[in-house]
Amino acid sequence: MTTEIRSDREALLVELVDEHGRAIGSRSVAEAHRPPGYLHRAFSVLLYDASGRILLQRRSAVKTRFPQRFSNTCCGHPAPGQDVVAAASIRLMEELNLTVTELTEAGIYRYRAADPRGDQVEHEWDHVLVGVISDGLPDPNPAEVSECAWADPAELLGRISTAPESYTPWLRGVLEIATHAADFTHVGNKKPSTRGSVSGSS
Repeated sequence: MTTEIRSDREALLVELVDEHGRAIGSRSVAEAHRPPGYLHRAFSVLLYDASGRILLQRRSAVKTRFPQRFSNTCCGHPAPGQDVVAAASIRLMEELNLTVTELTEAGIYRYRAADPRGDQVEHEWDHVLVGVISDGLPDPNPAEVSECAWADPAELLGRISTAPESYTPWLRGVLEIATHAADFTHVGNKKPSTRGSVSGSS
């Protein structure tokens, strides 16, 4: 069953974009991630608690790209023409059984990253979305997520520098986007008010 779920998701369509993030077509998830990688729309969600900690997930062993690495709360791809926040809300429920009442876009992180295990390339126009939840741990779908943990953002950046192979290559970039958008040390009192764009590759 787990393999069937992953195969079905690889057949879903993603929205291809140009250098300015404008839609220019579509391809399946599998096709979009074949070398050299087609630039396409994606989202990365970062959920914080009231003290400013970020909720991480460890990607399951059956993930097609970067399995068993720690990453931000949730990632995914909107369908062509689909609202990004709506798509992210659906994915949060699918992966983590979480309902979040408000997600705010903090900026765009464009990156390209090749999976060292084989012929898979992430080339994403990534909408970074942030939100706030309570400090309990969710009950994740084991087909998608192997475990969850809370982390202090500053400590997390240090751990990524020390052991980058344990984390997804986009995690640092999306975390920096979110950090620049708002002071999440006081996330309960302050919401993102600016947008930014950063590019990266690995």
